[in-house]
Amino acid sequence: MQVYPLRQIDLSVTFGDRTNFRLEVLTFEVVDFLGSYHAMLGRSCYAKFMAIPNYTNLKLKILGTNGDITIGSTFSHAYMCDHEHYELATAIINSAEFLELRNSATPAVPDHNEQTSTSAFHPTKETKVVGIDLTDPSKMV
Repeated sequence: MQVYPLRQIDLSVTFGDRTNFRLEVLTFEVVDFLGSYHAMLGRSCYAKFMAIPNYTNLKLKILGTNGDITIGSTFSHAYMCDHEHYELATAIINSAEFLELRNSATPAVPDHNEQTSTSAFHPTKETKVVGIDLTDPSKMV
């Protein structure tokens, strides 16, 4: 799915608390699409805050006025977000637009019961007839 930005907006973003904080103005691109995220912070945000993301431990470390600021999450929260994202993706796939596309597309799985005049299988010259049952000579392959 392709999305084009509608406009950009500058917002003040603060991490930390009153004793140790970091404030920067970030430029966000506003898009019109259904998504499970309200905002996505990318490399430009990490560079501006001089942040170090640790995806394994779900932590973000930022240099603050009085030392490091550590922002974290839990695996259960990450799982809940992933589950919501899955449900949203499933809803989009099951939308009317997808059904219309599916009905207009040709099936990818061929019908093997359909009889065709030409067969892709051609025996080689080395093929020979072998009896399956020695007591019944009519059973041959």
